[in-house]
Amino acid sequence: MIVSKRNSLRLAAVATLSALTVGLAGTAMAATPAVQPVSAAQSAAAQATITAKPSVSSVQAWQLFRVTGTTTGLKAGSTVTLQQKQHGAWVTLPASVHTNSKGSYSLGVKLGIKGLNELRIVSGSTASPVFTVTVR
Repeated sequence: MIVSKRNSLRLAAVATLSALTVGLAGTAMAATPAVQPVSAAQSAAAQATITAKPSVSSVQAWQLFRVTGTTTGLKAGSTVTLQQKQHGAWVTLPASVHTNSKGSYSLGVKLGIKGLNELRIVSGSTASPVFTVTVR
């Protein structure tokens, strides 16, 4: 390849502009705040969901009923637990079960506090929407 004086100047100008562009891009990149990578656990927790549906809306005290539902974004075999709102705070009840390979669960429940009971199913930081069961 024959490089004339004119082509030599063009190549030098292109090389200089390229070096400036790369330098400016590096400066712009350094000035931008770093974005923290999202861990797999955070990503899964943000996408995890739980559904819950009681088999009845009203029961006698200590009568067995079932809460069924599905989970998404949780590992198969995850533990789901029943919580009840008592005096404004969520209390974990001794009622839990593992999800199956498809993320479904069925939990047997007996409640003794008479009146309207606010309940939800939780697994880690993921909770179902609140549902109610009246105990007579």
